Amino acid sequence: MASTLTQVPTLQEFRTMLKRHNLKATRQRLAVHEVMADLVHASADMVKEELEKRGSGKVTLGSVYNILSQLSDCHIYVRRLSVSNKMFFDAINSPHIHLYDRENDTYRDLVNDDLQELVATHLRRRRFKGYTLEGVDIQFIARPSNRKNKNL
Repeated sequence: MASTLTQVPTLQEFRTMLKRHNLKATRQRLAVHEVMADLVHASADMVKEELEKRGSGKVTLGSVYNILSQLSDCHIYVRRLSVSNKMFFDAINSPHIHLYDRENDTYRDLVNDDLQELVATHLRRRRFKGYTLEGVDIQFIARPSNRKNKNL
């Protein structure tokens, strides 16, 4: 099976998504999305720091967090809670696998459609009494090893 991963929405796709959710394409929302397009996985403080570096105007950490949360509520982004209980946001909202580096508090996307499909197929045959399965979120928790594995 070919490895695929949906990309971060372009600015025009992002504008269309906002419109679909009756949200205005404000300067702040667009600036946050431009940063998320580059970072892909980021916390509100990471986005705020990058906005300041880019000179995107004054924006509070609370505003950045509210924008990211609102975009997650609309399923434009996805929330990711790290092992250290820090909230991250993922700009790719399609199902995919993550490698969480617990020492550096960072996420990487792992493209493995075979594993994703294997888990999804297995779970389609299962019933969870009293629950409806909405999705599958696979996250591997790791720490850097001495060897650098370039085959991830």
